[in-house]
Amino acid sequence: MLIFFVLILLFISALSLWRLMDHLADRAEKERLLALRSVRPALFSKAMVEELPEPARRYFCFTIKEGTSLHRVAEISMRGQFSIGNKEAPAYMAMRAEQVLAAPEGFVWKMSCGSMIKRISGSDSANWTRFWLGGIVPVARAGGVKDHSQSGFARYLAEAIFWTPAAVLPGPGIVWEAVDENTARLTVEHNGMRQSIDVRIDQEGCPVQIVMQRWSNANKDGDYRFQSFGGYMSDFRSFDGFVLPSHVEAGNLIGTDAYFPFFIADVTDIRFS
Repeated sequence: MLIFFVLILLFISALSLWRLMDHLADRAEKERLLALRSVRPALFSKAMVEELPEPARRYFCFTIKEGTSLHRVAEISMRGQFSIGNKEAPAYMAMRAEQVLAAPEGFVWKMSCGSMIKRISGSDSANWTRFWLGGIVPVARAGGVKDHSQSGFARYLAEAIFWTPAAVLPGPGIVWEAVDENTARLTVEHNGMRQSIDVRIDQEGCPVQIVMQRWSNANKDGDYRFQSFGGYMSDFRSFDGFVLPSHVEAGNLIGTDAYFPFFIADVTDIRFS
């Protein structure tokens, strides 16, 4: 009996150490990304985007006010709902999360949802997905492969469009083109990865929807393939000269009957410096 309890104690200690290592990795990646912040960023001028196609130019002139410091890295606090089910049985759980967003270099999203023994917590990044049940049982471990990195790349580029627009201003590896009078297409190439995202905007330039073909295994077969992903943005507010959505809903297979938003977030704060 004593040996049994010792083994149980050793097992719990090993899990606790494993969880601690995850926290340390989260912290190290957060600090790496925050170190990319510019102390004296350039100021936005409409002249920076005057050569862009009209819908892209309209988007930037809406989301970045003249003279705004062009911060490309943000810390974002959010709450909302996260689904661990499907369209027929979403099983939404109340969520709180903190994120560092630094496109095109990466992101770290630390989330917790649910409560007590049903509490799920962990992090998502360009390099890993790691979630725990009750803080002690690993329930999701992925990453370290190109498939995961490409899928994560699509996610944080989409989020950059609506939360860190300065990061997607035209430059090396960043191209904007017009799809139609109210749709602009962003294409970004970075570290051997390439992703295009369509941004639907209204007459004022407010981005209201994003749609892309994302490399993902979120399907019934669990196989990586390109499939539609996207969402909707609303409740725009001003954050240090940027006009950004504080409500976002997103999910897989947008544009089909299978779409449902597994991620519903209300931003409570965005910090740039």
